[in-house]
Amino acid sequence: MASLKALKIRIGSVKSTQKITKAMKMVAAAKLRRAQEAAIAGRPYAERLEAVMASLASKVSVSESSPKLLAGTGKDQTHLIIIATSERGLAGAFNSNIVRAARRKAEELEAAGKTVKFYVAGKKGRVIRRFFPNQIAADHEMSHIKTVSFADARAIADDVIARFEAGEFDVAHLFYAKFQSALVQEPVGKQIIPVAIDTNAAPVSDGGAAVEYEPDEETILAELLPRNVAIQVFRALLENAASEQGSRMTAMDNATRNAGDMINRLTIQYNRSRQAAITTELVEIISGAEALK
Repeated sequence: MASLKALKIRIGSVKSTQKITKAMKMVAAAKLRRAQEAAIAGRPYAERLEAVMASLASKVSVSESSPKLLAGTGKDQTHLIIIATSERGLAGAFNSNIVRAARRKAEELEAAGKTVKFYVAGKKGRVIRRFFPNQIAADHEMSHIKTVSFADARAIADDVIARFEAGEFDVAHLFYAKFQSALVQEPVGKQIIPVAIDTNAAPVSDGGAAVEYEPDEETILAELLPRNVAIQVFRALLENAASEQGSRMTAMDNATRNAGDMINRLTIQYNRSRQAAITTELVEIISGAEALK
């Protein structure tokens, strides 16, 4: 009877868990649509601005008077890896994939003799401490953020730029998850400081027109470069918001189905145990009756 009681308690416990995972799936699904729309809407501007920055940078002769975000520090010894993750777990492999990609990049840089530091934006990124306990340059608090805004991205960007101008690092890389679908979130890493100039990329089309910049290219870059960093961080946060909800919805759907399978198995086990107990009691009753004859 004790085993029957334990099975009944376990079935009830799994049913309660199933209700929670089902509710979490529904909440994630409700949040996903808005987050997905925001992520998709933010892509064209971020991609275009990034392309414009690369195009302008390729037309400017780097000198001592050039903006530092363009010219860099003149070396690439110290690299800052910004890990953007979520504040909450229960989202499948969403956070671990970002951290794994950042860790892989850090190991490649260290193998090349570079110094690596980490800037953690999101509580779940703190797991990187297990592998690089003495290389955390900053842990940006994001627990207060309910809906991602540009102000949140600007706060991170301003902090990173201030550290760059203070000489704490030479190159910054940003890691996040690009939203593809509820099933697929692709870990992405890109250099955001200084501006990465891709010599193989197609130039930004100007429609064949002769373009004159007013003021000059360097002045425009000095104004737009900090904004570009903030925009790229903003895009990362938007992509993460959608990726987190998509991954959580999928994870909770799998958990709900697994709980259902477990409930079925435990119910069968319970019924068999109960049937065996009843059969044993009947046999004992019959045996006792036979002994009284």
